[in-house]
Amino acid sequence: MATDEMTLEVRGMNCASCVAHVEKAAMAVPGVEDCRVNLASGRASVRLDANRTDLQAVADAITGSGYPAAAQGDHADPHSHHNHDQTNIWFHRAVAGIILWFPLELTHWIMKALMPHHEHAWMTWTALITSTIAIIYVGRGFYSSAFAALRRGTTNMDTLIAMGATVAYGYSLVAVAGQFLGFWGPPQAIYFMEATGLLALISLGHWLEARARDSAGHAIRQLMTLAPATALRFDASETPVEVPVSQIHRGDQILVRPGDRVPVDGLIIAGRSAVDESMITGEPLPALRNVGDEVVGGTINTDGRLTIKATRVGRESALAQIVQMVESAQTDKPPIQRLADKIAAVFVPAVLIVALITALGWYLFGSLHHWTPGHTWAMLANAVCSVLIIACPCALGLALPAAIMVSTGIGARRGILIRDIEALQIAERIDTIVLDKTGTVTEGRPTVRSINTADGVFPQTLLAIAASAEQFSAHPLAKAIVAKARADGAAISPTQSFTSIPGLGVIADIDGKKFLVGRKALLEENGFTHFSDPADPATVVYVGQIAGDSHTCLGSINFSDEIKPESKRAIAELHQMNLKSFLLTGDTAASAEQVAKELGISQFQSGVKPGQKADIIRQFQQAGADGRKSIVAMVGDGINDAPALAVADLGIAIGSGSDVAKETGGIVLVSGNLLGVAAAIRLSRDTMRTIRQNFFLAFAYNVLAIPLAAFGLLNPLIAAAAMALSDVTVIGNALRLRWRRRN
Repeated sequence: MATDEMTLEVRGMNCASCVAHVEKAAMAVPGVEDCRVNLASGRASVRLDANRTDLQAVADAITGSGYPAAAQGDHADPHSHHNHDQTNIWFHRAVAGIILWFPLELTHWIMKALMPHHEHAWMTWTALITSTIAIIYVGRGFYSSAFAALRRGTTNMDTLIAMGATVAYGYSLVAVAGQFLGFWGPPQAIYFMEATGLLALISLGHWLEARARDSAGHAIRQLMTLAPATALRFDASETPVEVPVSQIHRGDQILVRPGDRVPVDGLIIAGRSAVDESMITGEPLPALRNVGDEVVGGTINTDGRLTIKATRVGRESALAQIVQMVESAQTDKPPIQRLADKIAAVFVPAVLIVALITALGWYLFGSLHHWTPGHTWAMLANAVCSVLIIACPCALGLALPAAIMVSTGIGARRGILIRDIEALQIAERIDTIVLDKTGTVTEGRPTVRSINTADGVFPQTLLAIAASAEQFSAHPLAKAIVAKARADGAAISPTQSFTSIPGLGVIADIDGKKFLVGRKALLEENGFTHFSDPADPATVVYVGQIAGDSHTCLGSINFSDEIKPESKRAIAELHQMNLKSFLLTGDTAASAEQVAKELGISQFQSGVKPGQKADIIRQFQQAGADGRKSIVAMVGDGINDAPALAVADLGIAIGSGSDVAKETGGIVLVSGNLLGVAAAIRLSRDTMRTIRQNFFLAFAYNVLAIPLAAFGLLNPLIAAAAMALSDVTVIGNALRLRWRRRN
């Protein structure tokens, strides 16, 4: 079975019940296995069986349900343009509504204050005219949406708004007509201005909500637009020619000038430059990149001329994978959101029933108390209209996706990629951090720590000999020797012969002399019996010379894997957050103890093979360091530590921008900076706290407001303002995440 996950842009959604309708329409298509809709971003993530259906069939089904849907573009964000258009539409409607309502409302209250017992017929007729214009122009979007839902046999938020405005306007029209024609006495109250005001305020709320949604998705849209539209590709005559990036294929050679953005992921084949990778890694300082290094599309070449060979293009690129990962996280739903969507699916019909019960209740109450028909109908219209308006479940649908959009966008901009909402939920509850040593808390590459020489041999001479012999070797220790020699200005001589012996070292002829550079066993196999100062055999390379029957050990070179500059501070931050830390390594006990001591980690385990790390994680989960079950996060490189990352409650993968697709963690730290672990957990805690606050606000708002409206304690105008405010409050609360502490 060929299962694909694709994304659709869906328009016209404005509440949680809309989300439920879209998901229901998509799931009704044979071959669709799952559909997750994000109200805040206007996207639907669809998982389908490619042998049974395709994305267009799903889009057609969703469009047929009343919500226009289309496949998401690869290199642009068409939804952002639609959002911009919708924002403008709501702005114009809000302005028109406020002009039609507020001056007259203000005049009404001024006149009432100056002449409280005097009726002004001209104001009633003016209110009728302005309200009619508002119903036709400002309310047409609500009415068209409500009628479209009615044709499909469903309801949505616009159903409630349209009915609320109609009840207020219709009652007032009948009351005025009845008084004018003489079949009804003076009305107790009329609600023309309330009908206009609620349409104006709800439109204003939608405009503020649209702007807030746009702000919530700002970070991810910035990422999507970072890759340039064109690239300078070398043609057959080695001349750079500007072509669209969509025409770049793997293997093409591309010129990247100083100041240009790198168009695609590639390998540097000529040149050297500092590359600003902050958009991928979150690191503010440019990184030096040489021939053989990888560069990521969207990063900025600051000061050198580079020629790169394209290695990943289109959807394969690191930037595309990051965007896809973030969008996937944004459409994921925890159980609480699924529950909210189920509630919202039946919420609008339930509100209509409550409105009907409210109408009957007020009619009976008025009859029992012998109210005049005008008084009864006035109170009935007031309560019913308020119930219909106040009960809109839009805040319920925005509570979680707004917070997720903001947090995942923030994370992406800071090099913290969150794969799904489950990772965020778990990260909040982590109490133990297990860290791999090599490549996680250390640099992951050996460097020369010290040089020990025999009597009469200078360290610079020994280094030059070793570098000359090792210059053609690909072994990490050989590269470290050569790098040290070049940094110290040691002369690297050509070799007359070179033999690499896997697992042992190299033998080379330099200036007519035979030298051996490698493990102690290499020298022993070639007749050496005496060695210079012994050292840890795991981190030492010996240098020997054979001259006739003479075998002389010239000295040894000791190595260490340097601790990353930020590791000590990162561990200190984890401890400040009351998180326990544990170091795992396959290295020797002495090396592990030295690193743990320097970092302030009290517990460690050395000599651990990759397959054993997962077992140790399981032991912690069953009984942690203090004897109690722990919720464990494993921090590793995402490749060698894959089993442990998978077993841990949360896998945090230390990667690079070009390795995103290989990582297996629930959270990926693209920068490779260990400070990102604490930052990710803080972001998780802040996000989950915000989600809980949002759901409380949304549920509490409806639970408290509907009874108040039903008992006539809310004016429709106040209900409209409160409903609009609830949406803005939920999104505004989510946007506060952007101003929290940044690391």
